[in-house]
Amino acid sequence: MKAVFKREKKRKREKTPKQKADRSILLLAYAMAALFLCLMGHVGYFLTVSREEVINNPYNNARLDNFARTVERGKILSSDRTVLAMTENREGIGEIRVYPFGALFSHVVGYSSRGKTGLEELGNFYLLSSHMNPVSQIGEALAGRKNPGDQIITTLDLELQQAASDALGDRKGAVVAMEPDTGRVLVMVSKPDFDSNAIADTWESIVSKEDQAPLVNRAVQGLYPPGSIFKILTVLEYIKEHPDDYDQYHYDCDGYFKYGDYTLPCYHKTAHGSQNLTQAFANSCNGAFASLGLQLDKKAMAETAEQLLFNREQPIALAYSQSRFSMNEEAPGWEVLQTAIGQGMTQMTPMHSLMVTAAIANRGVLMNPFFIQQVENALGEPVKRFEPAAYGALMEEGQAEILKDMMVRVVTEGTGSALRTEGYTAAGKTGSAQFETGKETHAWFTGFAPAENPRIAVTVIVEEGGSGGQTAAPVARKIFDVYLGR
Repeated sequence: MKAVFKREKKRKREKTPKQKADRSILLLAYAMAALFLCLMGHVGYFLTVSREEVINNPYNNARLDNFARTVERGKILSSDRTVLAMTENREGIGEIRVYPFGALFSHVVGYSSRGKTGLEELGNFYLLSSHMNPVSQIGEALAGRKNPGDQIITTLDLELQQAASDALGDRKGAVVAMEPDTGRVLVMVSKPDFDSNAIADTWESIVSKEDQAPLVNRAVQGLYPPGSIFKILTVLEYIKEHPDDYDQYHYDCDGYFKYGDYTLPCYHKTAHGSQNLTQAFANSCNGAFASLGLQLDKKAMAETAEQLLFNREQPIALAYSQSRFSMNEEAPGWEVLQTAIGQGMTQMTPMHSLMVTAAIANRGVLMNPFFIQQVENALGEPVKRFEPAAYGALMEEGQAEILKDMMVRVVTEGTGSALRTEGYTAAGKTGSAQFETGKETHAWFTGFAPAENPRIAVTVIVEEGGSGGQTAAPVARKIFDVYLGR
């Protein structure tokens, strides 16, 4: 009797073929429902978050061209609402893009013929969208006219841009400036430049100037040996490795640093004498920093370089070159000491230098640089606003404070004397970087002001400009004077 009961119970537990089929169908239905929900979530994410990014992708130009059939490309304005780019309809020609300031904003605003660059590319989606009243849009469409595109209000400061361009003059190089506590990019100048109005007519002539490279935005795409401005990273690494006794460092400089058969001179072979860490930084003593470099942990230094955005993606919305740091744990001594003074294989863009400088000014925290602060329709009614956002900490607040104090000493006692003024106290670092083919050195300056409450950070490079203190620092001084004098 027991055996019969067990067999009956087992038969009840076993699934019939129909039950098994029903279960499989149910599981398939659940899986299909889950996939449908995932698909709906992806579509929702696209519509709410990534739609603009996807549509504005250069690979999606065909769709954007469709926008241009019904929308007249909108204006690009400076922060004070001065027109930097606009579309005009000219009889017998049709629509043309007009740049009232010619070459002044040629790299940062860019152009929209022969492809798109600068803010013309970055803001392409907004410029080809129209948020006019729907009734008005229908009326324009019925009349066979295009609707006016939205306009973008940039962070660019017209007065500062002009001051930077004038100060750089006809020399090759770049000037870039931003607010450390917001990330608003105020200035971006690159030279040689070009007239954006004539880009279509002069294209062949421009691209043939390979030795000048006028189409390259040197501020974000120019890679240069950083020279002595890299000593900011070297001294930061020393402070990290010697948090309690970094101020006990001492070096006696006789104008040269000797390492085996290798001899490294200080700039102009200057003998700086007895130097502590702050004095060596202020005087940009190559011997002291070569000595420092040989004492540092190579792996830790590479990690600090990565922490300061070398060999990494950077939060720059425009097309940019990635800065490079290549020294590893097997690097020979001569490479280490060259790297410690910003030579060797290290390469850096001016914009990257500016971001590190701005982070120091902002207590170690880098704010994402941004160029567009607001999108409006053609009547000036707001459509979208962009707020400052933090990228993250590049260093500890205490480390940033130490670096800031050292950068003040560069101006008050060292190589940055061109920035000494009673009007404000600036902080900075000069640099003179050797390069392969040049007989002269590239001149660098990076810094901020006022030191007590930084409001603007500036980086300048003058190609083959010689001394950073004599050539690049005065350019930054003019920008500080205009900005802080208002």
